[in-house]
Amino acid sequence: MKNQILPLQINNILAYSLILLAFIGFQNSIYSSNKIVNDTIGFNEYKGIVIDSKSKKALIFAAITVNNTNISSVTNTQGKFILKIPKKYTNNKITVSFLGYTSKVVNLSDTSTDDIEVRLETHIEELSEIKINIKDAKTLISEMLRKKGDNYFDFPTSMTAFYRETIKKRRSYVSLSEAVVGINKQSYNLDRKDILKLYRARKSTDYKKLDTITLKLRGGPYSTVQIDAMKNSDVLFSEDVFDYYDFVFENSTKIDNKPIFVVSFKQKPSISDPMYYGKLYIDANSYALTMAKFSLNLENPKKASRLFIIKKPARATVLPIEASYQIDYREKDGKWYLGYSRIQLGFKIDYDKRLFNSVYNITMEMAVTDWEKSTDENIFKARERLRSTAILSDEAQGFSDPEFWGEFNVIEPEKPIESAIKKIQKQLRKIK
Repeated sequence: MKNQILPLQINNILAYSLILLAFIGFQNSIYSSNKIVNDTIGFNEYKGIVIDSKSKKALIFAAITVNNTNISSVTNTQGKFILKIPKKYTNNKITVSFLGYTSKVVNLSDTSTDDIEVRLETHIEELSEIKINIKDAKTLISEMLRKKGDNYFDFPTSMTAFYRETIKKRRSYVSLSEAVVGINKQSYNLDRKDILKLYRARKSTDYKKLDTITLKLRGGPYSTVQIDAMKNSDVLFSEDVFDYYDFVFENSTKIDNKPIFVVSFKQKPSISDPMYYGKLYIDANSYALTMAKFSLNLENPKKASRLFIIKKPARATVLPIEASYQIDYREKDGKWYLGYSRIQLGFKIDYDKRLFNSVYNITMEMAVTDWEKSTDENIFKARERLRSTAILSDEAQGFSDPEFWGEFNVIEPEKPIESAIKKIQKQLRKIK
């Protein structure tokens, strides 16, 4: 009976991450001619990089938070970050933290705005020095789930987040969409679904590089919210989770100077349907899940493909080659909330009568950049809400001027993305 139930459970969770494949029938992307009015400059912009103090290696997805505020951001895959801070907070300090490293506090008044270099030291203290009352990994997971109501926001919040999705055909970008979204985040103690609103969005799609097949993402921003495993427990922690997964302790570590249990998990050998495997990072004092990194088992790619594909040409075979997920939580006043999430998908497409196959890699990431407790004034009206089935590349109008984002915090573009943006802006100037 388990093997009959599992596909339905997984499909419900991944429904917001579905991929749409169809014959090309879309016109090339257009560029918006609407000018965005620049916001009043009431903020300072800081740029920098976070690296390992010894190896000088960039630290990817390190968290940057502005002390005594709810403002935050993350580094990109090159360790770089951009942070926009209202001028009233420019005398504040920022805290930079990363898994396995000792967090560092930086005084903004002692730095310039565009060349901040933060060097983090690996932690030395071993978790074994702390008294451990948990006997086995299964008991720890049970405690983590039992204390969910104590550890996570028990009140609704209104969040601002930056979202980016990219589609690459081998090494070339064929689609890039970015957005600032609002999230009516519900209490972690309730089953109510989170509600999203699109504030600003821009996109570019080069359908010429997609050959005879175009690939679109449905419900992108919802996907990165939906994988919040502590809010949506069926992602990983259904009531019968111990019937499906084995849990094992790994070497301990630290996040934000806090001792962390590391627990690896994988599906039981008796389970044949594709499930997840990965690692959970659990606070040793509060038993809160602080981070999760996991992937879908793709040993049977044909079975796994049914979880993603909505529509495809009859002569095309589409198989997943990657399905990886990451969830990061942040803490404020003893309560935790979703801070960053990332989904990486890869597909190999074999098309009838073609000599070579095509490989597409898709990335969706979302960083919560600010939040406040919800009030009646900041609850989204029905007509404002982003549909869970929306295709962001269809909702967005095009790329605009460099000041498009105004005071919103965003994730620093990587070099290839930055080059693509510059190319788009150059084309836009030609059109104007």
